[in-house]
Amino acid sequence: MKGIKGQVSVVASHCRLQLRFRYAGKRYTLSIGLPDTIVNRKVAEAKARQIELDMLSGNFDATLAKYKPPAAVKAVKPAITPQATSTPTIAELWEQFVEYKRPQCSPNTMKYIYAVFSNYIKKLPTHDLDKAAQIRDYIVNSIPLYSGKRFLARLCACCDWAIESGIISENPFKGMAAKIKPPKSSNSGGMNDINPFSTEERDMIIHALESDRFCPRKSGFRHSHYAPLMKFLFATGCRPSEAIALQWKHISLDFKQITFEQAIIGTDSGKQVRQGLKTQERRKFPCNNSLQTLLQSIKPVEATPKLLVFPSPEGKHIDLNNFRSRIWKIVLKGLAIEYRKIYQTRHTFITRALEAGLDAKDVARLVGNSPEIIYKHYAGSMRELIVPEF
Repeated sequence: MKGIKGQVSVVASHCRLQLRFRYAGKRYTLSIGLPDTIVNRKVAEAKARQIELDMLSGNFDATLAKYKPPAAVKAVKPAITPQATSTPTIAELWEQFVEYKRPQCSPNTMKYIYAVFSNYIKKLPTHDLDKAAQIRDYIVNSIPLYSGKRFLARLCACCDWAIESGIISENPFKGMAAKIKPPKSSNSGGMNDINPFSTEERDMIIHALESDRFCPRKSGFRHSHYAPLMKFLFATGCRPSEAIALQWKHISLDFKQITFEQAIIGTDSGKQVRQGLKTQERRKFPCNNSLQTLLQSIKPVEATPKLLVFPSPEGKHIDLNNFRSRIWKIVLKGLAIEYRKIYQTRHTFITRALEAGLDAKDVARLVGNSPEIIYKHYAGSMRELIVPEF
């Protein structure tokens, strides 16, 4: 057997001494119950040597009761095996990690990001931390590369948290995500998905909605009800989730300014209004003449501050998923316009604003992005380069 010495390591976690080691394919963590001092380290090292000798002689106590401080042994029933001391599975670590992150994240993030990764966890071929390479290979071959890369990064973050919490001693996923290089042609569905509508396409869409051109005759609703919302999205570049959360209290009485400060998000318990925006608490948007005219034309005489600016036909928050499937797709198909997500209205506004000569920093302020994002994803790629005569 190769080198006995060093099999049991003495480490400090949160200023308390622990023993960490592996035996019969399992990892163990044993708390000594002593603060990290010179004298106590000698006690811990003596305990480590005892465990090493027991492992070598075949007398190792897998319950660890033999090696625990007297107080800890009394507190544990002999018949119970120490699950906390054996290496937890990835599924167990992930469950604890998600609960740790829950108070720090919005319900939307928990539903649409962590819930997706939790489903990935369930489908893994193994939950054994010792088989991280096998898990990585499965992820690369079974999940789209961009999503797989993000998933591995979250697994790495989970294990980093587990190390800081004294649950495990090493991170088998360290550095794996960085080594995944998706091809440049791959589409992540985020900023790489920028495909704005032309001015002609924008006007065609709005006219089709206003005229109910593709509205089924026997339907109980009219496409024209949603025309003001689409005009607004194209005119402000706001996120659709921000638009459908707007109330008349967010529109100044003179219609010259809009305050975006809340959004509709999906949670495990359904759609909810979230105070604050994706990247900021709130932002002010100045209205030009055409936008002022639009808002004036749709404001009810009896509008109260809490009344929605863009309600559904039933007076509730518009369901964007329902709108997309029942109206948006039908209109684009009828106009023979390539299908693009509703979010492309935002990309369209940003692109047109830059083409009209607005500075990238000003556009960033209008839409709630950083100037770096505007420069990187819009300003740098939209300009046609012309070589002057010289």
